[in-house]
Amino acid sequence: MNWIVKNLWLIPALPMFAAGIGALLKQRSRVPAACLAIGSMVLSFLLSLVAFAHVLGNRANGIESFNFGWFQFGNEWLKLGWMLDPLTAVMLLMVSFVGLLIFVYSVGYMHDDENFTRFFCFLALFAGAMLGVVIANSLLLLFMCWEIVGLTSYLLIGFWYAKPEAAAAAKKAFIVTRIGDLGFLLGMVWLYAQSHTLLFYDAGAGALESASLTHLAARTTVLGLSLASAIGILIFCGAAGKSGQVPLHVWLPDAMEGPTPVSALIHAATMVAAGVFLIARIYPLMAATVSLTPTVALQVVTWVGAITAVFAALIAVGQYDIKRILAYSTVSQLGYMMMGLGVGGVAVGMFHLITHAFFKALLFLGAGSVIHGCSGEQDIRRMGGLRKYMPITFLVYAVGMLALCGFPLFFSGFWSKDAILHAARDWNISQAPFYMGAFGALLTAFYMTRQVYYVFAGNSRLAASSHDDPQLAAHFEDPAHHVAAHPHESPAIMTVPLMILAAFAMLLGLIGTPAWPWFQSFLDRQQPILSFAAFSAPGIIPVMLSSSTIVILGLILGWYFYGRKPIATAESPDPLGKLQPQIFSILGHAFYVDAFYGATLIRLNTIWSRVCDWFDRFVWNGAVQTISYLFLGVAWIDSSFDTYVVNPSFDGGCASVSRGGRILSLFQGGRIQSYLRMIGLALVALVIFLLWGAKR
Repeated sequence: MNWIVKNLWLIPALPMFAAGIGALLKQRSRVPAACLAIGSMVLSFLLSLVAFAHVLGNRANGIESFNFGWFQFGNEWLKLGWMLDPLTAVMLLMVSFVGLLIFVYSVGYMHDDENFTRFFCFLALFAGAMLGVVIANSLLLLFMCWEIVGLTSYLLIGFWYAKPEAAAAAKKAFIVTRIGDLGFLLGMVWLYAQSHTLLFYDAGAGALESASLTHLAARTTVLGLSLASAIGILIFCGAAGKSGQVPLHVWLPDAMEGPTPVSALIHAATMVAAGVFLIARIYPLMAATVSLTPTVALQVVTWVGAITAVFAALIAVGQYDIKRILAYSTVSQLGYMMMGLGVGGVAVGMFHLITHAFFKALLFLGAGSVIHGCSGEQDIRRMGGLRKYMPITFLVYAVGMLALCGFPLFFSGFWSKDAILHAARDWNISQAPFYMGAFGALLTAFYMTRQVYYVFAGNSRLAASSHDDPQLAAHFEDPAHHVAAHPHESPAIMTVPLMILAAFAMLLGLIGTPAWPWFQSFLDRQQPILSFAAFSAPGIIPVMLSSSTIVILGLILGWYFYGRKPIATAESPDPLGKLQPQIFSILGHAFYVDAFYGATLIRLNTIWSRVCDWFDRFVWNGAVQTISYLFLGVAWIDSSFDTYVVNPSFDGGCASVSRGGRILSLFQGGRIQSYLRMIGLALVALVIFLLWGAKR
């Protein structure tokens, strides 16, 4: 076994170890905390490079794994393990590299925060947990790391816990994702019950290997579902929660209350990517079928992804918080990834995940640079004119925006998005996901153009007078900053990572073009072939032309509404809002989903909790109190009987014996004369008694 395969555990262990040491450091140990976290990520990245090179040079090796017994119950061993395959290798490289850039960026962004040391401790634990998810060859080990990801997301989203909004957002993220994780847990238990293992690959005995998959695909359960589809749908619940799919998407926009580097890490390399990766990892289970029709599990993934892609893109059109727009954009793009997995397979969905990781990290860190340059302002209505104040940030942000929109040919998002649309066009179940994806692409181009014009075009609207408007008083601001009227470019420690991410956002698409599908070939362990004739394949050119037209149309519509006439003041109404105020209000309130949940599920939960409290107080507690009083009454009767019956009888007997003893003690003086006198008296009495008897 190769050295890197046997020691793959070091990749997640190093950041976790750094987090453990960082937890013991004093608050003022800022430099050691940052050096530990960044150093651990550098080492993890280097080890990831070694693992990637090993897979690249040994494509014929198949899946390499290292399993070991964790504990035994009866005759059964519960095993854990890690694995190395192309999917693991590429994810390790992405997570460690993007995470490293975010760590470096955080040094500048969090420089003035008093809890700098604690921040890097949580950040390292977050990255280590995600790397643990990636290498796991056991669904149980993956679930353990998955839950650590959930814990650290709670800690980081609520990092500024003094803000009520941040504390509420952290609790919301933790609770909503736990709802999905309940389905994940049930699916995991069911899988173990059926396959008697949670290892993915174990020399033919793993849960994702042919023997187990054949068994799971052949047997049916409720509603005629195969066991494979039923278990896959339950596990997908966990993925939907982590990746913010409808209806469990509500936590993700609120997660923006955390520091911007946290938002970038969550939305690009770690938490939300975990859900998509989970479906890619268990794809053989999701796709296991005895027919040629796509399984119900994959159909569920496809439809949920398509609905999420359009739903979240519509909401992003009506938002004003720069990070919240990007958050809904992430939800939408995650929907694209899920749809890609459902209609096209692992390579299609994962290619968009990898490209998205770079340009979405770029956009979030770019938004952080804007917020930093505007001294904490997050409301795009209060920005404007930043292109001349922050030229580097503007250029890299424009690259990220065009990559997200899928601008033709020169940006990675174009190639990864087109691969999804092309697969959706050929899906043999329905054409609806293709049209939904195309509409989502139009909306993406539109709302990102709107955001760029609001933030970077026109004149600056950061003047202090704009804060006098009571309608805008509740703007968003990082607690470590104060609003200033003169924006400024961010320091090099923040802009250099942005430039690196921008380069990848442009160049990464080259590894997945139809002419040179290197990424797809790498995941399939095939040799990529450069052939421009691939563009002549059925549907390639029409999809490219239609998607390009849609993106350009979205950019033109964005310019028409927001670029023709610059936004004058922060109080100016939104041009689209003026055109359709009611629809725009619905979009601005996110279709009132949170309000609906509050009025239904949360209210029902509150009512039910009160019912349970009433039952606890007056029924269960009443029953307990009744039984306790019954036993107290029995105890009182027993005590009374003991006190007034048993004790007097026993005490009276003891007193009689005691008195008899005292009387007898009078005759036990120890003097011989007294004994002789008593004998004499007794003898006299005996003679008298005998004489009296003789006379009778």
